[in-house]
Amino acid sequence: MKALRIYAGPAALAQIQQHGGLAPEMVRVIPAAAGGPKGLILGPLDRFIFGDWLPRSAQPVHLIGGSIGAWRMATACLPDAVNAFERLEHDYIHQEYEIAPGAKRPTAEHVSARFADNLKTFFGGQVATLLAHPRYRLHVVTSHGRGLLAREGSLATPLGYLGAYASNAISRKALVHWLERVVFSSSSDGAMAKLPFDGGDFRTLQVALDEHNFMPAVQASCSIPFMLKAVHDIPGAPRGAYWDGGITDYHLHLRYLSGERDGIVLYPHFQKQVIPGWLDKAWRSRHHATSALDRMVVLAPDPEWVTTLPNAKLPDRNDFVNYLSDNAGRVRVWEAGVAAARQLAEELGEWLDEPDLSRIEPL
Repeated sequence: MKALRIYAGPAALAQIQQHGGLAPEMVRVIPAAAGGPKGLILGPLDRFIFGDWLPRSAQPVHLIGGSIGAWRMATACLPDAVNAFERLEHDYIHQEYEIAPGAKRPTAEHVSARFADNLKTFFGGQVATLLAHPRYRLHVVTSHGRGLLAREGSLATPLGYLGAYASNAISRKALVHWLERVVFSSSSDGAMAKLPFDGGDFRTLQVALDEHNFMPAVQASCSIPFMLKAVHDIPGAPRGAYWDGGITDYHLHLRYLSGERDGIVLYPHFQKQVIPGWLDKAWRSRHHATSALDRMVVLAPDPEWVTTLPNAKLPDRNDFVNYLSDNAGRVRVWEAGVAAARQLAEELGEWLDEPDLSRIEPL
């Protein structure tokens, strides 16, 4: 059974057909979605793309990520990306938290403190190097609270997210009354890198990413409301509470390469659908592709192949609860899923070497 499916927007398909395949020098942007443990399945693809295939080219590439996607894209900027991705995979799979007797999950305070320590251990001493990567421009997406969500509070935060859910149900643009997109971007030639997308779809602020705010920005981008604490007052950014970038931009459904004449957005993803925000998961009418994705190529596992994985699904956050008293069991299941996912990278390498354009499906 084939594991990998390849989807392309019309402009991306036209470029691939014109060149007779997908070459690394065609790639201008690589997004990385939120989704927690689901992102583990993309580890083999990350190692192949950043360790083997993309280094065959020399053009600048924008890496944009939210939540675990931010961690993945920051990892890609490290000097030895392949070993760094292997370490990320190992550390994520083997994470374990203290849970009070009778509780179903650890406290947000405990998870946030452990996560901050893990980031320091993982990236410590390497931040300046990764931010100065000669090719990659890193963009970390966060969700900045407004109104009741401007500061985290025991009453204000639940009420604020209830208001955000209700407003988003009416219109995604109405979500801006509660949250705004803040993107922390690395520099190129002494100036903050230009965003690789048109942020006019949603209130967007851009902040320079540096050694002082890298750790809090990445932690904020991964701070799922109620599971982790918000990160407040990030240096260089507007004051207030910052949460998971996936809330505003779950799968980074953005208007990429606006005004550019060519270029491909290469998207290793865990599904075909590119959902705009986390609160849009319930609204299937918002899951379809739009013209914003015309230059995108999505690499995703075949849904039927996914059913061959342990528990017939991708790893997800529910596994923490389902394996509450059996952490070793969760580790085995996740390791088996990641091992199976090597097939994704193998098939991609074969397709890139001998492109069969008939395998490309409409996005």
